[in-house]
Amino acid sequence: MSALEQVLAGKSAPVGDFHVVRALPQVGRRLVGPFCFLDHMGPATSVGHATSGVGPHPHIGLATVTYLFDGDTLHRDSLGTVQRIRPGDVNWMSAGSGIVHSERTPPERFGQSILVHGLQLWVALPAELEESAPSFQHASRESLPSMEADGVAVRVVLGEWNALRSPIQVSSPTLFVVAELEAGAQLEVPTAATERAVYVVSGDLGIEGTALAMHQLAVLTRGEVATISALTPARLAIIGGAPLEGPRFMMWNWVSSRKERLEQARLDWKHGRFPLIPGDSDERIPGPGE
Repeated sequence: MSALEQVLAGKSAPVGDFHVVRALPQVGRRLVGPFCFLDHMGPATSVGHATSGVGPHPHIGLATVTYLFDGDTLHRDSLGTVQRIRPGDVNWMSAGSGIVHSERTPPERFGQSILVHGLQLWVALPAELEESAPSFQHASRESLPSMEADGVAVRVVLGEWNALRSPIQVSSPTLFVVAELEAGAQLEVPTAATERAVYVVSGDLGIEGTALAMHQLAVLTRGEVATISALTPARLAIIGGAPLEGPRFMMWNWVSSRKERLEQARLDWKHGRFPLIPGDSDERIPGPGE
């Protein structure tokens, strides 16, 4: 059986000050394990200012995952968290019953030219945790386990990879690994995660004779070991994990196993029933229908 199940091309989408490439969700694929959303930001250069980045907006029923390759940003949320995120760090923000956050230029970078490049992902929460209390975790680049061998460098952002485990506590079996490959190098993707996909951040890859280019998402076949070959120097992300217990519905920034919960979130945001962000409450991004 082929190790390659499906190949999807990311689509351009507007977010905040710039356009991103959205690899998930798509008509052909809504979820890979618990991952329901993958945006590739940049690389793009902008001049930092107080309102740059993404302003206050709400989430329910998911955990946001922010990982940067270049640039840095300042995370604030309605829990009172203020956390700067730099390349190689990871933020995990579990929205649960509801949270509001923003990602802005750090004040000391105002007026400077900033290269922004990274991934923003959403992990849908198990049904029993959708209404849990919101929470936040941060792990620095130095605290994330990594390994290098034979032209391959791997960093484990979430979950476990070949006995290396991320310090981030996840809500269900979840895998997120970032790898850099020299031209000609190979990386074997084990079958420990039930569902797996490879996103090409840069460069050109091959899987079982199929060429993959930047912005493509390759979904791997369950139970089949896949070998990735770098046709050029390449950077990639491997995501996946155990599938959830049922489908998920999405409206704007909200995810739920119940459609009616999305409408309630829309009304709550419209009528100001979400909490405010200390230090960043003067602006709000309008929701659907506003």
